Amino acid sequence: MGKKIAIFTERSSLRRSGELNALFRFREVAIELGHTLDFIFKDDIKYFKNYDAIFIRALTDPLNNSYVVSRLAELNGIKVLDSSRDIRICSDKVNMYSHLKKANVPFPETLFLNKEELTIENAKDILEQLGMPVVLKAPNSSFSAYVDRAYKPEDVIKIGKKFFRRADLIIVQQYMPSKFDYRVVMLNGKIISVVKYVMNGNAWRIVDQDENGKTIQCDVEGVDLENVNTNLLEVARNAGNSIGKGLYGIDIKEIDGEFYVIEVNDNPNIDSGLEDQKSPKIYEWIIKYLIGEDFEGLC
Repeated sequence: MGKKIAIFTERSSLRRSGELNALFRFREVAIELGHTLDFIFKDDIKYFKNYDAIFIRALTDPLNNSYVVSRLAELNGIKVLDSSRDIRICSDKVNMYSHLKKANVPFPETLFLNKEELTIENAKDILEQLGMPVVLKAPNSSFSAYVDRAYKPEDVIKIGKKFFRRADLIIVQQYMPSKFDYRVVMLNGKIISVVKYVMNGNAWRIVDQDENGKTIQCDVEGVDLENVNTNLLEVARNAGNSIGKGLYGIDIKEIDGEFYVIEVNDNPNIDSGLEDQKSPKIYEWIIKYLIGEDFEGLC
């Protein structure tokens, strides 16, 4: 008997046609497998009990509607991606890096600062310890928002004060320049997609701004699994498994043949023509996971 699946999304989350096309591809695949799939929005949350599984395709944060959906599903025994636990961990980078550290996952040298520690003297010491520039992050940032570089102690103070309006702790991290990041998508401990997020022009982040404030999106290049370094896959698996068994997008840099996790994202992008380039069965695998069936994955 077919299952009833819901994709929870919000109109504000659909920024590009690739996202919208991917949602319809999920629906097509669900129907092909003998199930039904509806799109629901915040006004439809009251109907969540009508479904066997819910897939969240909206910005996840403990303060957003997506978290309410996740908790309601869990409390009523409905399978859900993402779990509320994954949302809490990945929406707080301090928490996320703590999980990586416990699992001995390599990531850039990282410090956590509270407001009292944001002084010129400490800023000088940090730049000496981590090198120039350093990367500052608010723990609840996403899509490269509230992520910035500081070259001087005064920059650390200025950026830090701005970020402390959002959090009690901020992250200061070693800067690792690269032309691209790997994005490894994992589900239930299995790798289901590998791509490169290639920075454009002088951009240093996946999502950056030019001198006029215009948003610069990275290019996305699919990667054949047979061409992927096995050490990259091992680091990605360890990073994902350190968080849990949900759906994760793991951003990794390769520096001098070594791999470093930049962060683990819950609810990662899956856009038509991008993350599915070398993984066309990604839609089928996610639907099968939601209905409780086993799926292959890439490895």
